[in-house]
Amino acid sequence: MQINYNLNPGDLEEKLTLFWELSAEKIKLIDKNYDPAKGSPVFTIDGEYSTRGWTEWTQGFQFGSAILQFDATGDNYFLESGKKATLEKMAPHISHVGVHDHGFNNLSTYGNLLRLMNEGKIQFNEWEKNFYELAVKISGAVQASRWTEINNGGFIYSFNGPQSLFVDTIRSCRILMASDLLGHVYQGEGDVTISLFERAIQHILATAKYSVFYGEGRDSYDVWGRTAHESIFNKNDGNYRCPNSQQGYTGFSTWTRGLAWAMLGFAEELELLYTIPESVFVNMQPKAEIERIMIKAAEATCDFYIENSPVDGIPYWDTGAPNLHKLGDYLNRPSNPFNDWEPVDSSAAAIASQGLLRLGKYLIEKGEKGTGEKYLQAGLTVVEALFAPPYLSTSPKHQGLILHSIYHRPNGWDYIPDGRKIPSGESSMWGDYHAREVALYLQRIIKNEKYYTFFGCVK
Repeated sequence: MQINYNLNPGDLEEKLTLFWELSAEKIKLIDKNYDPAKGSPVFTIDGEYSTRGWTEWTQGFQFGSAILQFDATGDNYFLESGKKATLEKMAPHISHVGVHDHGFNNLSTYGNLLRLMNEGKIQFNEWEKNFYELAVKISGAVQASRWTEINNGGFIYSFNGPQSLFVDTIRSCRILMASDLLGHVYQGEGDVTISLFERAIQHILATAKYSVFYGEGRDSYDVWGRTAHESIFNKNDGNYRCPNSQQGYTGFSTWTRGLAWAMLGFAEELELLYTIPESVFVNMQPKAEIERIMIKAAEATCDFYIENSPVDGIPYWDTGAPNLHKLGDYLNRPSNPFNDWEPVDSSAAAIASQGLLRLGKYLIEKGEKGTGEKYLQAGLTVVEALFAPPYLSTSPKHQGLILHSIYHRPNGWDYIPDGRKIPSGESSMWGDYHAREVALYLQRIIKNEKYYTFFGCVK
């Protein structure tokens, strides 16, 4: 990727204005035409949102998108739409014991609404505030209950079962942290109190140790910053066994959306870690050591993304995809979603760009100006490409906002247009939501508004 060091956030202001105009049109188009009886909208097929089950992990992104739209524009249509849908549809997600996606669904809805109330962007109401807080508290506890003990730690296990650590679950650690900061007490058998914050830290450390590689010889494919989508453990003895992948090509290549989840998860949680007093870590490793591990993981994953993305910063779906070699020198050209061999994944770019921006700001504020600016400018470079054709969806008939997203390439779930050989031209609910998140993040910086964090839901 070629980082543009001359970009400033303000240079993207016109693109953000157009982005929010298109975003409003897409949300209303879905509200008008999508049949909720089909389940949660997941990704588009020929421009129309459709569902595809394996778990209900995208509904919070749908309603959260409306809430972010209100945050960015002040249009009350989107606030009322997001609040109504959260009240009527999101309760099952709070108590859903079968998924590892609580941080996605419930922080995107209840968490965002609580944050807006804390910021004074929506009218304060004590009972409404308590309602949002209770949702976040219980969601964090339910997520923490999916727990596997391993040697020297533990992790929140995926829907594949107690042996399975997913790299993307690092973003669900946010809901444990928010629940803990709101004062919630998670209790187990015999009224034993279990620290939600400690469980979140243990999961983060497990992800850093097992999901991220550092070029230290763990296997023949160990490269600085590579990630494995899934890490497999022996439940009988708590030992790590091997890498695996559910949505990537193999356990020995890097699924770029999983990489992006790690980039953003580490960066966001580092921002929170900075605010937590040393005394909280009395039963854990020292705060400085935890921070060191997290910074190493964040920098490694961001470096790998930069090194393995085309010049515009929009990656292909997996860095080991079997036909990438047929594209020739693809890393030294802009991404090409219309090629005949391997699809790009714009949703990975939407997620990764925010991770790059947050890590860059974090490091700059810690005095690491040179390293921080590299990541910050890389994030701006990705957004500049993502918020323009061929990625920004300008067709009034297409319900998606960001085009050329990939859901599950190995399973063949993604739509291939007539006359094409590979998926292209479609959107995903998580890709559109995270594009809105990074747009809001930048808009607040441009307008010198309150810095946007997930833990803004804690007053």
